[in-house]
Amino acid sequence: MEFIDYYKILGIDKNASAEDIKKAYRKLARKMHPDLNPTDKEAHQKFQQINEANEVLSDEAKRKKYDQYGKDWQHADQFEQQRQQQSRSRYSGAQFEGDDDSDFSSFFESMFGSSERRNKTKFRGQDYNAELKLNLTDALTTHQQTLTVNGKNIRITIPAGIENGQIIKLKGYGAPGVNGGPAGDLFITFVLAPHPRFKRLGNDLYTTATIDLFTALLGGENTIDTLDGKVKLKVNPETQSGTKIRLKGKGFPVYKKEGENGDLYVTYEVKLPVSLTAEQKDLFIQLSKLK
Repeated sequence: MEFIDYYKILGIDKNASAEDIKKAYRKLARKMHPDLNPTDKEAHQKFQQINEANEVLSDEAKRKKYDQYGKDWQHADQFEQQRQQQSRSRYSGAQFEGDDDSDFSSFFESMFGSSERRNKTKFRGQDYNAELKLNLTDALTTHQQTLTVNGKNIRITIPAGIENGQIIKLKGYGAPGVNGGPAGDLFITFVLAPHPRFKRLGNDLYTTATIDLFTALLGGENTIDTLDGKVKLKVNPETQSGTKIRLKGKGFPVYKKEGENGDLYVTYEVKLPVSLTAEQKDLFIQLSKLK
């Protein structure tokens, strides 16, 4: 397995405090977030690495194992157990004495893929990472999709309200274990493409609606599009451009909370008339004089 330097990924040194790790993660996560880099595949990959590095280094127990065992940190518990056994006897010519850890890496290498050894230690399989792209409208309802990982089709249920950049774990869908060990897990990162008309912030949606000058001045009705259909709104007289209204419960579904939705915020933009006739211009002139 290729060694991944989590400290280098976050741009910190090995003596970094928990607060340093948190600050570095937040800074890089904002910079590489899929929302800000929708077409940059390299940024998406870095975003996954940043999350992985933070998951390990922000956990005191995991960080201690990582610092001691490097790329083999996930097998640290098995190694310690095996080393204790080997302190009493030889294991295929490899002997561990006292607290000398110099040969732990070669020990792991010797364990994988060997079918001739009498004593076999079980190792958990490697985790897989996959990316699933969705449209904003796809995340409106709970539905199923099939994705292919390492040639294997996996059918998953995607809950309504899934967020851009959110990661879910499918236990046991990673690489097979070694010597009968458990399989690794599959981590799926969801990438939601930007919508041309709606902006999503959390569970709320934001959009703009155009009304003509006369409706803005005199009031009336205006029909707008939402993600799940059209809604007719009452426009109050003398509505100013930039006026924002809230449609309660017309936003995005709340993740794993059936029947709960955020709100939809609509900002009115008043469209001024163009190509006025001479008569219309004269009427506006008369109106301006009345003020």
